[in-house]
Amino acid sequence: MALLRPARLRPADLLRLGGYGLRSRPLRAVLSALGIAIGIAAMVAVVGISSSSQADLDRKLAALGTNMLRVSPGHTMMGDDATLPDDALSMIKRVGPVIAATATGSVTDTPVYRSDRIPEQETGGLSVLAAQLDLLETVGATVADGAWLNAATARYPAVVLGSGAARRLGDVPTVYIDGRWYSVIGVLDSVPLAPELDTAVLIGWDAARSYLGFDGHFTTVYTRAVESQIEAVKAVLGRTANPQSPEEVDVSRPSDALVAKRTANASFTALLLGLGGVALLVGGIGVANTMVISVLERRSEIGLRRSLGATRGQIRTQFVSEALLLSLLGGAGGVLGGFAVTAVYAGTQEWPTVIPPWAIAGGLGATLAIGAVAGLYPAIRAARLAPTEALAAA
Repeated sequence: MALLRPARLRPADLLRLGGYGLRSRPLRAVLSALGIAIGIAAMVAVVGISSSSQADLDRKLAALGTNMLRVSPGHTMMGDDATLPDDALSMIKRVGPVIAATATGSVTDTPVYRSDRIPEQETGGLSVLAAQLDLLETVGATVADGAWLNAATARYPAVVLGSGAARRLGDVPTVYIDGRWYSVIGVLDSVPLAPELDTAVLIGWDAARSYLGFDGHFTTVYTRAVESQIEAVKAVLGRTANPQSPEEVDVSRPSDALVAKRTANASFTALLLGLGGVALLVGGIGVANTMVISVLERRSEIGLRRSLGATRGQIRTQFVSEALLLSLLGGAGGVLGGFAVTAVYAGTQEWPTVIPPWAIAGGLGATLAIGAVAGLYPAIRAARLAPTEALAAA
């Protein structure tokens, strides 16, 4: 006589069984899924709001120059002022992590006056700097009035005033420099990353050579680099700018804002992990509670299925599947709810809406894992019920 083997439950069968358990008690299933959804929504919202706040903080710290370095000539071994080679800027731009680089050059002994009638000794402490055309983009400067230098105006007697220089000179259409009138074509806003530009009168590189006898040497090279590689870039800038005499090159240290940013990121990460873990734990307890009660209330169903030939393994699988389905529904609703809360709150604070992908994937994955663990004990308990015992307790 051939032994009868229990039929295997296919995935579709498990889905139907799990769905039947939820459909048979819809109110309880909805409330249980809602409890899970609230926990997951809280986790996603906390992570999303914290990440959005972190992104806003990172943006503000980046505006303070966390990835900008300055390269300038130092001194020779004899104590004289050194100079950077003519190809220093082009060499720096070739460094892999460098995003952008530009330069200014000091035009010495060129006082600036608002009129040719002002005594020569009243210079106002303003400096004339020859500027590369991409200076604004690299240092994050903006034009308050007028226009920035372009390929045409950079060759003629035209200047752009820093914000401090504009206040000292007043609202003038021209300035007087070294016996010649120069048209003022623009005024800059204050430049937090390069405050020396605020008191500068900026002129095109070619015009400085033609009209002011500028020697063409770089006095400051502003370098933007990939933030994570900023220390490595700093280490090679001296040798890159002046391979023959790297000790004659001064390189600024990374901004203190970079340290603050990294500290804030580490604190945010620890906070997110802690809050997420608490939210998932609460959701798991809700699933376990729901499934334990479900087993107690459905003893007659369990006894009937066992008497009709269902194995203990099939009973276990049924209740674990139900717990997983309940967790999945609650987790999906929680993710959507958390995303909505984050978007609304970030919008009111004018933050970018940021929800890390790991929060969504981790929320769903952890919900399923906790649902399986939480449903395992009730499933084992249900499987251990003898058919006669389950039917007698009904």
